[in-house]
This record gives sequence, structure tokens and C-alpha cells, in this order.
Amino acid sequence: MNGFLGSLRDGAGFDRLLVGLALAYLAVFSLFPIIYTVVMSFQSVDLFTLASFDRPFVGLMNYADILSRPLARTVLLNTAIFVVLSVLFQLTIGFALALFFAQDFPGASTMRGLFLAGWIMPALVVGAIWKWIFAGDYGVLNAFLQSVGAIDGRIFWLSDPSVALYAIVIANIWLGVPFNMLLLSVGLAAIPRDIYEAADLDGAGPVRRFVSITLPLMRAPLGAVISLGTIFTLQQFDLVAALTQGGPSNSSNVAQYWSWQLSFQTYEISLGSTVAVLMMSFVILVAALYTRSTRHEQSF
Repeated sequence: MNGFLGSLRDGAGFDRLLVGLALAYLAVFSLFPIIYTVVMSFQSVDLFTLASFDRPFVGLMNYADILSRPLARTVLLNTAIFVVLSVLFQLTIGFALALFFAQDFPGASTMRGLFLAGWIMPALVVGAIWKWIFAGDYGVLNAFLQSVGAIDGRIFWLSDPSVALYAIVIANIWLGVPFNMLLLSVGLAAIPRDIYEAADLDGAGPVRRFVSITLPLMRAPLGAVISLGTIFTLQQFDLVAALTQGGPSNSSNVAQYWSWQLSFQTYEISLGSTVAVLMMSFVILVAALYTRSTRHEQSF
């Protein structure tokens, strides 16, 4: 004990202490909840058996139960639409903004910082703002669309089953664009300027430079943005809770919110854990594919 305290006073071993504390934190607040959730997905757990360890082992019955429910198809389709549209438009708009702010003009840094202000706000706050924007009776979006003649009547964005999911997608795109812009701006800044100068001397136009230089050299940042965007969108619970709560009639219900409903509304805790494990498995698959692709690129 004295030797350990002496090493701390001398500075040697302090790094080990910090690493040990970090590992302990991850074990308690990350590893244990993951293992606990996986175990519950193979047990029969409800409100009455949650506080005890008298939980029958049911094997894969929870997975068969979840996948056989009619709501599972709706939730799966909604989740796919939510993820694909969010990642696609976050990437496209974020890349366009990154290219725009890569130009040298007065106020570029200030404007980029203003875009990032939306990203640092909590998702519940963003949801409250967009709930006001989407309001059918007094919402800003309806007023704007009517003023430009795009619509004749009011659209009830959050209570119409045909548009509720897309309203959440719009809010999530707005929330995620600044993060995409930031990562892609870093990737653009890493491209040597002399490559573009040489292309200019060869007579390459903007489109040619973008296709032949920017896109190939941005493969790794683009892959990172797509992977992280998919993971963050699958974790996006707050916007759904703030805007539609999965309604109306489950038209905007997605996997992350359904997992919460099963666990804390209907108290089918083992089924909620099952949905969470399925989502976690998909996230791990996305991360593994991205890691493998980056290693493949580095091997050349």
C-alpha cells in the first residue's frame, strides 16, 4: 500500500490509476447494463419478477414473440425509413455546407459556428421547438407554406398518420446536419491544396475536381459520417418522445421508442430488452463493417 501511494506521489503509476478508474466506470455504467439487458432478453421478466432473480429461462422465445407481432413489421419499416432518409439528407446537406464553408469568404467561421449552435442543444429542446413549428393551427411551417402558395389548407404534421414519421425525419435532419458538416469540414481541410492547384493548371473544372479529387479523398470521412449517422439515428429517442410518442396509431413508432414502450408502459421488460438487443446487434454490425472498410483502405 505504501509503495502504491509512493508511486502516486512520484507521478509514476498515476496514469495507471486514471486508466483503472476509466475502465471501472465503463464496466459499471456500460458493460454491466449491456450484459444485463442481453441476459433479460433470454428470460421471462415482468414487473413482478424484475426485483427478484426468479426468472424462467425461455431461450429464443422472446425473439420469436417480437418478430411474430404485426406491429414489428410497422416498426421495422418506420425505423428503416427514419434511418435511411435521415442519414441521406444529413449527409447531403452537411456535405454541401462543408463545401460551402471551405471557401474563403468573410464571416465563414462565424456562420459555421452558428450552424453548430443547433447541434449542441438537447434533443428534447429541439423537439419542443419543432413541435411549435409543426403545429397545425398556429405552426410556422404551415403559415410559411400557405404564404408561398405551396398548400391550400393546414397540414397536421404530428397528428396525421401519413406525415407524422416524416415530420420526425425533418427534425432529426435539422439536428444532425451540423455534426455531419463538422466532420466533413475536417476531412476537406485535410486534403492538400496543391492537388487542386495542379488540377486548375490542367484545366479541370469544379465538377471534375469534385468527382476526381474530393470524392475519392473523402471516402473515409464519408464512411465515418454514414456509420455514426446510422448509430446516432438509431439511438434517437428524445425527438420521438417529444413530438409524436410513436403515434398516431404507431405510424411514427420506431424501434428505440417501441423498446421503451414495452419496458416501461406495458411492462414486458424482457421483450423490451429483446428489441434493444436486436438494435444493438445492428449497431455493432454497422460499426464492424465501417472498421473493416477503413482497414481495407489502409492496407493499400
